[in-house]
Parts: sequence; C-alpha cells; structure tokens
Amino acid sequence: MSANNAEQQNNKQDQLIAAARRNRELREKDYREQTLKLYPHICARCGREFEGKKLRELTVHHKDHNHDNNPPDGSNWELLCLYCHDNEHQTYLDKETFSDASPAEGNKPAALHSPFAALAALLKESKKK
Repeated sequence: MSANNAEQQNNKQDQLIAAARRNRELREKDYREQTLKLYPHICARCGREFEGKKLRELTVHHKDHNHDNNPPDGSNWELLCLYCHDNEHQTYLDKETFSDASPAEGNKPAALHSPFAALAALLKESKKK
C-alpha cells in the first residue's frame, strides 16, 4: 500500500471516528435534556439537590446500562450525581467480574464474626455495678 493510500485510509478512519463521537454527543445531549425536564434535579441515590452551575454534576444513568435504550418516557433513566454514578458503574463492573461464585458460596454469611454478640450481657453487667 502506498503512503498516499495509507494516508487516505487514516483520514477516512479519523472522519468516521469524529462522526461517531458527534452523533454520541448529540444523542447524549438529547436524552439529558429530556431527563432534566422529566425528573427533579435531585440525585436518586444520595438525595443531593442541584441547580445553576452545579447542575452539570448531575448525570443521566441508564438503569439497564444500555446507552442506546432511550425510551421517550424516561423509564430507563435516573439522575445521579457524579459520585453515585461512578459508584453504580463500579458496582456493575464488580458484579460482572466476580459473578463466577458457586451457588454454595452465595449462602455463606457476609461476616463470620459478630462484634456486638455479647453487648447485651456486657451492658447488663455494667448496670449492676
């Protein structure tokens, strides 16, 4: 392949990538505006309220994690602050990564040690004194 053909190929590829990015940005802007009209400007997880310049910190989360599923009624969206949105996606990635646990492992208690198990007895003893 000549240098000229390679350059043309790179230009076409760059144009396709730029067009895809523009389309994604337009789509995101569209459903963000719709969501901000449908829902109060409050994070659905932590309850923080957003207005003015801080409104940019409120993001649209797709409940099914499919960014192409944008029903006009907003049933797949929720507003989350940046921190809760990051946490949601990290939780999703963790479940996806570590979901190979066997069914028997799912039945184990979360913790084997119960630090407050004898608390009632200790409180009774201290009241007697």
